[in-house]
Order: sequence, then structure tokens, then C-alpha cells
Amino acid sequence: MFLKHNTLAEDVPICIAMKAMGVESDLEFVQSVGSEPEVIDALALSLEEPVKLGISTQTQALKYIGNKMRAKSALNSGKGAAFGNYRKLSPEDEARDVFANVVLSHVPVVDFDFHAKTIYIGHIVRRLVMVQLGKSSLDDKDYYGNKRLELAGSLLSLLFEDLFKHFNSDLKKATDMVLSKPNRAQAFDVIKTIRPDSIAYGMTSAISSGNWVLKRFRMDRAGVTQVLSRLSYISALGMMTRVNSQFEKTRKVSGPRSLQPSQWGMLCPADTPEGEACGLVKNLALLAHITTDEESEPIERLCRDLGVEDVSLLSGHEIHSRNAFLVLLNGIILGVHTRPLLLVKSLRSLRRKGQMGEFVSLYLHDGQKAVHIATDGGRVCRPLIIVDEKSSLPRLLQVHVEGLALGTIHIRDLLRQGIVEYVDVNEENNCLIAVTERELEVRRNAIKDLNSGNVKEWMSYTHLGEYPMINRTI
Repeated sequence: MFLKHNTLAEDVPICIAMKAMGVESDLEFVQSVGSEPEVIDALALSLEEPVKLGISTQTQALKYIGNKMRAKSALNSGKGAAFGNYRKLSPEDEARDVFANVVLSHVPVVDFDFHAKTIYIGHIVRRLVMVQLGKSSLDDKDYYGNKRLELAGSLLSLLFEDLFKHFNSDLKKATDMVLSKPNRAQAFDVIKTIRPDSIAYGMTSAISSGNWVLKRFRMDRAGVTQVLSRLSYISALGMMTRVNSQFEKTRKVSGPRSLQPSQWGMLCPADTPEGEACGLVKNLALLAHITTDEESEPIERLCRDLGVEDVSLLSGHEIHSRNAFLVLLNGIILGVHTRPLLLVKSLRSLRRKGQMGEFVSLYLHDGQKAVHIATDGGRVCRPLIIVDEKSSLPRLLQVHVEGLALGTIHIRDLLRQGIVEYVDVNEENNCLIAVTERELEVRRNAIKDLNSGNVKEWMSYTHLGEYPMINRTI
């Protein structure tokens, strides 16, 4: 197994990459992946690589990787870089900096303590090994739970950031040009060099033309903004809920175009254009909602209070023990919990009481032995009516429906009272959703007819998806 990255001229064996991050012991590396005999056998060839190259210490591994770096230019040395002072780094320091700040940059590294990052890489390698051994299936590229949609706000913020940084660099150039003149007679006023219309002009031209050209973010898109079609109410509604995928329209690939089971209830199965954009341009379902970013620190504190053990205090052997489930928050490993069902149940009850954001997703994945918690933006979710565990009846009553129709109750009140909740594509995998109320009645009657000993074999419905009255009201 190898680590491939843009900063490296060639792929680096994963064992050497782990040694460069401080995992010098082969036993520690194997434990971070898993101690099962079949996993150890799958890692055998990877463990031979550093022995062949004579690499056994962290310094040797960093030197080896430093010599494989693509960019050999001198790196900036902190504050001195602003004044044009550069310090030539050794290959070891260059490799250490890249591993700390560039490779898997979403996993934070403080004072070159790579423990959290090595645990994360161990988890990735384990998933690869499990697929290789046939114990886990390959991820589906078109599965909608792994996709994030860009909203107007995020696109505008990228545009503003690019224009603001251009504005700063232009101001600095103009200021330097004046201050560098040796025979200046009058006092310099920086306000006179500011161009007040540069940001406004950039945003106006981008919105009017629809071309988002951001060199800093390597973004070059046409048709981002369009004139809203007002031919009919339905055409306006369809245009406002349109979803464009960044896939090449000329390629005749069926995968991204075909209907995906994970799009059920989230995207409209019928509304798509004919021709080359067929299936690539989709529309949101009427009640679907796209999440925005939410603070993750309160959720992390809640997880700690509910018994999630900090990953930085655990070894690989403890993380992959039989009862341990990894807890991941927005893709970063928080820690380990030995009672994942209780953790998910507690967090769900807190969400239904309004103690945490209504769009936080909680997904228990038995195959990966992991609990995935997501608070990030761009996830598609939809509202579902909660079915009571004891009575197997929907919590939404006629009183609530009449209140919605009269305007005395808002949908937010139903969310706070634990009657309705938003569920995203991943969390749907942990739900059993009845499409109609009739299904709930059939299941209740079937459970009544069964003997008391066989009731456990039946999983009761957790949510109700369709409710004609509430759909009309909302």
C-alpha cells in the first residue's frame, strides 16, 4: 500500500509515511490498522518495504520522503517571509511541514503531534484491507450521502474572498510603489490609493455574466447565475430547486445519470431535461432541505459528556477491540464508545428536544463499526414524522394538522416537540420508514397476531414518510 499526494513526485510506501509521523514500531502500525490474522497477512508486503530500503527511524523516513518532494523551492519562514527573507529548509523539515499541514489537512496537528493523524490513516488502511479481503463492499461514487451541494452563500463567499485578497494585494503594491520613492515631499495618505469599486465591480460582473472565475481556488464555471424563468409557478419553483452536477455533459456515462436509490424522497425522480444534460441536472423534492454549516464544538462536548473516550489517549489495539465503535464528527475521529446504540439514542433524544441543531445527522454504521456525526453544510435532508416506539402510532395528531392549517403552529414547533425531524441520506439507513399510514396498521396487526416470543423478530417502524394532510399544509 502506498500514499499518493500532489506534493510527492512518486508514491511513498504507507509504512514509511507512518514512520515519518512517529510510528516507528511495526507492531504499533499493525495495531492501528487491526490485529486480526487476515489483516496482518494483508499488511505483510507493506511491512517489508522499509526493511528493503533500510529505513527504521523517523528521521530516516522524513529524509527519504523529503527527497521525494515535488517542490524543492525554499519555504517561507513565518514572519520573515513578509519582508522577503527566506530560509532554506532541510528535506526532513520540509517533509514534516507537509505532513503536518498539507497531507490530510482536515485532521489538526498541534506541535507536530501526529497521533490523531496516524489513527486516521490506520482507519483508512483498515477500510481498504477490508474491501480487499471481501469483508466490506466498495463505496458507491453516486451515493448521495457522500455528496455535498454548494449553495448561493458558499459560492458568494468564495467570490468575495478572492476579490478581497486581490484588493489587499493591489493596495499593497500601490503603497509600496509610493513609499519606495526616495524623494517624497508630502505625507502619504493610504486612503487615496484605495479603489472603492473593485470588490463591487467584481461581484456585479460575476453575477451579471454568470462566470465564476477564481484563479486562487482553481474555479472556472459558466452559468452559475441565471435569469429566473417566470413562465409559470411550477417553472419558477423548478428553477429555484435545480441541482447541477459538475460532471462533463459530453461523456456518455450512465452512472451519474441514472436514478440512485439514495435519492428517494430527496430529489425529484421525474424532473430532468432531455438530451446531454439528462440525469445530470436534477431538482430537489418539494420538502427537501439543504443544510448549512453548524458549530461542531457543542456537539463534541456533548459526545465527551456521553462517554466518548478521547482518541489521543488510546492505542490502536484499544481502538480496534471487539466492543469499541469509532465516533467520527465531520470525518475527524473524536474517539471511541463501547455502547454506540445508547450514544446514538441519547443524541437523537437531545436533538428532538431542541437541545442541539435539528439538522445534525447521527448515523450508526455496523460494517465500519463507526458512528458518523455530521454538522456540515450541503447535505440534503427531508422531514419525516416520528412514530412512537411504544404505541407504533405517528406522533403527528389531527390537532397539529389543524393548527398548521390555521397558522397557530409552525413547523419549527413540531421539530422542538419531537413530532417531526429532518433526516439526511445517511441517517435514513438507520430508519425503517412507512410510506403510508396503512403500512403502520398492517404491522401493528401482524405484531398483535404473533406470539409474544416472536415479537422481537419484527422491527417496528421508526418514521412515517407520507402524510397527505401535512404535505398540503406545508
